[in-house]
Amino acid sequence: MEKESHFFIVCFCLFICFKTIATEAHAHGFTKLFVFGDSYVDTGNRNFSARSWNRPYGITLPGKPAGHYSDGRVFSDYIASWMGIRSPTPYRWRKRENTSLEYGMNFAFGGTGVFDTLVSAPNMTIQIDLFQRQLQKKLYTKVDLNSSIALVSLAGNDYTAYLARNGTTEGLSAFTKSMIKQLGLNLQRIHGLGVRKIAVMNIQPLGCLPSETISDLYKNCSTSGNSVALFHNQVLEKTVEKLNNKSKESVSVILNMYKAFLSALKRQASQPGTLKFKDPLRPCCEAVSTGYKCGNSEHGKRMYVVCNNPNSTFFWDDVHPSQAGWRAVYLALKSSAYSHFLM
Repeated sequence: MEKESHFFIVCFCLFICFKTIATEAHAHGFTKLFVFGDSYVDTGNRNFSARSWNRPYGITLPGKPAGHYSDGRVFSDYIASWMGIRSPTPYRWRKRENTSLEYGMNFAFGGTGVFDTLVSAPNMTIQIDLFQRQLQKKLYTKVDLNSSIALVSLAGNDYTAYLARNGTTEGLSAFTKSMIKQLGLNLQRIHGLGVRKIAVMNIQPLGCLPSETISDLYKNCSTSGNSVALFHNQVLEKTVEKLNNKSKESVSVILNMYKAFLSALKRQASQPGTLKFKDPLRPCCEAVSTGYKCGNSEHGKRMYVVCNNPNSTFFWDDVHPSQAGWRAVYLALKSSAYSHFLM
């Protein structure tokens, strides 16, 4: 009887929790989510050649690769959960039998950016084109769009592509400004198509990514990498402020990923519900040698190693947080950003 009582109590608490979350979002009229961006929010749009479809991705949830660049959930999944809806269907799977499109659609493709990057996949402009085509097909009404949120996660891959194409340190500032100028035009376009609110993720501390900290054995963040991120975020903040002033309403809000990442990495379970990461800069899934990444194999041999417990790590691979890491970021953001977003 004690076990049964405990089971029903847990179920009741979970029911109340999810009902509260759903009520919080629905009370402000948000019932649909449209996602644009990269691997931080992609839930399955890349083709099967992408490493997100290789083992060990998805090892925590659903237990096999599912197109998420994580061992489980990614950030867009947590935003949908906060809204009290299911994570929106990836664009690639929109015509699949029994697919529900009532919660919006995810147009994000891992590896992409504001401009063309190093992968053959739609950049942000083309992602918005795909969204517009769905509207032209009358898939979503004006009422639907008025109750929607657009989530935007872009720019990290633009910097990777810039450096890979022999971009110089001297030209980085000008590149940042041109990229964010285009991003601003894209945000205007999304709003012009009828989306009520836009949540724009700023750049995470690039110098803290495992791809940067590996040279220091995952001990310290790179100051130069974080400086690039800080400058980017300053320019982005000014751009979004100008757009909001122009529209005379707070259409777009910045989700401070930079601060949330640092908060999650430094926090040592000081608050209820937060997680403690013993070695926060070390990823769970590591390549065995240079030239390889998590998920790569050669002649049937795995070229990576995986930690025993992904839930104990903030980072999953060289650039992506684990499901536990994304949850920590979500919790860090929830108390601060959402209160402003819902005004």
